[in-house]
Amino acid sequence: MSTDAGSRRARSRRRRGRAFAGAFAIVVGALTVLGLAGAAASVAQGPRITEVLVDPAAAAEASGSRLIVTTSQTLADVDPSQVTITPATPFEVDTSGRSIGVRFTLPLWDDTEYSVEIADVASVAGGPAATISETFRTPAAQMFLLQRAGAPDGGDLIYRTDLTGQNAVPVFSHGHIEDFRATASHLVVSVRTDDDSPGLIVTDLDGSNERELALPGDGFVSNLQSADRGELIGYTFSDAELTAQSGRESRLYTASLKEPDAEPTEIAVEGADPRVAEWRFVPDTDSILLLSFDGSLLLTGSGGDGATALGTAMTIEGIARGSSEAVVDRAEQTAVVDLTDASEEPLVAPSTDLGGVSSVTPLPDGSTIRTAAVLEGGGLNGDGLASGVPTGRTSVALVGADGETRMLTEIAETDAVLQVCVSPSARYVAVLVAPDAVSNNYDTYQLPLPERPETRILEIADGEPVVALSGASISWCQVPPQ
Repeated sequence: MSTDAGSRRARSRRRRGRAFAGAFAIVVGALTVLGLAGAAASVAQGPRITEVLVDPAAAAEASGSRLIVTTSQTLADVDPSQVTITPATPFEVDTSGRSIGVRFTLPLWDDTEYSVEIADVASVAGGPAATISETFRTPAAQMFLLQRAGAPDGGDLIYRTDLTGQNAVPVFSHGHIEDFRATASHLVVSVRTDDDSPGLIVTDLDGSNERELALPGDGFVSNLQSADRGELIGYTFSDAELTAQSGRESRLYTASLKEPDAEPTEIAVEGADPRVAEWRFVPDTDSILLLSFDGSLLLTGSGGDGATALGTAMTIEGIARGSSEAVVDRAEQTAVVDLTDASEEPLVAPSTDLGGVSSVTPLPDGSTIRTAAVLEGGGLNGDGLASGVPTGRTSVALVGADGETRMLTEIAETDAVLQVCVSPSARYVAVLVAPDAVSNNYDTYQLPLPERPETRILEIADGEPVVALSGASISWCQVPPQ
């Protein structure tokens, strides 16, 4: 190869390199201009939605569910005043980067269309603000009930149904079901085996993937409960063999359904009576409110640590979902205790004389549902207490936070009220009744129930009957029938 030919090829390569570099610079410049133009156009348009995440079913089942809207731009903080939810429900809002989170602090109503509008959503880079609107619909309510001797083989049955009562589906059956609870993802069922041993069986919500939880030993499980979220359950346990000197009696244990093979955790408060008469999970926390055998009311962590003494009490009436206020019966009065700071005040008196109140079920807005023996004649005695002749009927009344009272229903004297439970959204109240109580014999289970229990569901807003279902222990209940 000649020197002249090599030189010509080298000059040609240099010319092509310079041409490519120039073309590349032009392309990069064009892309940069286009990118800047796109960014400018995006800013000029304001934030736009790129993704929306919401689980309507979870939002209707428990507090704390979120609607998360992701946008095209990094956002300035959104104030709660910019958010409108229809129908109205309590919420919290937070902003992080390109996303806005709207947290529903109470469960939403079932079978309801919700719209969320966020006004004046602005980018941190400036430019025009935008209004973001999203709509979703919660599913129809589903619940589980227990029918003893309801299975085809004569065993006990848990079934799922809706509020029509026409679409019942068998989910789980067993020869002896004491009680059950439903979490967001599981059923946990307290059973007795053929040799009269205890068992805690966990299944998926459709009854599949059955497995057993470890128990502290051979004995008796009672007061089964589940936390509103977190797949955590708890129960009290007593050994089968108890003497004055040995054996565990009414000890409180918790277990995670996420770890079915793990040993249960005993909740023991140092220096307190280890025997637990009543207890409750505190909604939206990892705390437990318990009442020991000696009458001590204690608020403790999920491991029994850091307990706060709250005086003495006779019973725990309940803690509303989405609330930190517990209704407890003191020796001198029924009180509302704020579990965040241990302050308390007397339970508001009803504007209408209800007679002898037998149960108080708290609601998230500070109102309560109270059952009472209906009295005739008498009025109030010298101590300000209702007097008169019992009629045998039972009233179920809604008492507002201000004491305003409205009757929801009245149960006939032939029937007995066993329990009152509220749906997670506080839209409905379920009244467990023993119809024809005189002839409706109880079984001989550890947790006895009448042979023909009936669960009557009402709208809390107006007391309108929704449906009457055959069975007990509706999955809305936070505790077993007492």
